[in-house]
Amino acid sequence: MSNSKNNSTPVDAPIEIVVADIGGTNARFAIAKIQNGQVVTIDNETILKTADYATLQLAWDAFGQKVGRPLPKQASMAIACPIRGDILKFSNSPWIIRPALIPQQLNLEKLVLINDFEAIGHAIANCQEDHLKHVCGPRRKESPQGITTVVGPGTGLGVASLAFDTDKYTVIPSEGGHSSYAPCDNIEISILRYLKQHYRRVSAERIISGPGLGNIYDALGANAGLPVTHHSDSNLWEAALKGTDHLATAALERFCLNLGTFCSDMALVQLANRVVISGGIGLLIADYLPHSGFAERFVDKGRFERMLADIPVEILTYPQPGLLGAAAAFAVQHLK
Repeated sequence: MSNSKNNSTPVDAPIEIVVADIGGTNARFAIAKIQNGQVVTIDNETILKTADYATLQLAWDAFGQKVGRPLPKQASMAIACPIRGDILKFSNSPWIIRPALIPQQLNLEKLVLINDFEAIGHAIANCQEDHLKHVCGPRRKESPQGITTVVGPGTGLGVASLAFDTDKYTVIPSEGGHSSYAPCDNIEISILRYLKQHYRRVSAERIISGPGLGNIYDALGANAGLPVTHHSDSNLWEAALKGTDHLATAALERFCLNLGTFCSDMALVQLANRVVISGGIGLLIADYLPHSGFAERFVDKGRFERMLADIPVEILTYPQPGLLGAAAAFAVQHLK
């Protein structure tokens, strides 16, 4: 969280808000305290499975019961979909959210809605350096300036950019994870051919996400003529990281190669001078990634190899960045 203000700055009364990070798999809630445009504390963190609740309102009520007292009448929510139009639909969840109805449904006087990866950008801008783990490239020695590319594999694949200008920053959300998958060698061409049999269109998210490891696993097994045992996503990731399934380990290495290619693609698109990897999968592979083929693939850009080699890549290790980002976004808007 941000450092405290100078003692000469007038101190506003603290404000309590509900913060939420609503994804395809989990709905995370907490109570945040905001003071002088900064996030002071985040407490009562609660993680609920979206599959266990038919609507956002029911999950909100369950959180209120866990807190055991009336919830604040101000809230900031990070939602895993574009914040556009009268109806918000998820690509990985049956929930449907109508923004105009939320204040009445949840008894709110003020509501901030942002894209989930916009929240990640706010979190990166407000977290401490010890929550950023170096992966490759030069180690940063100064506060970031210019453009930071944010890439986050989780249930889906999030992309955003973070533009720093002296002591201010702007978060620019995107849906870059739904760009088309671009194979780089014959093995990845065979993966694409396999997935084209199952999907009308193969996006980067089909490869670089939690379920993406299973897609790579199935494709590698089918192309090698190996009998494939279907795993749950969590069991497959565990087997890959522990090395108990050789095909899963091969799929994980291919995942890291593709993540490296995608991160450098996004860095070139955004003309970034820094990349930060976030998301549940980013946190899961934080120790594995620096020792994989990620770094080699990240700089494999022909005439732009030297430019990519000068870009630091880090992993955000803050445990609940969506909640921190939602709180920080509210703080920024509250100051306006």
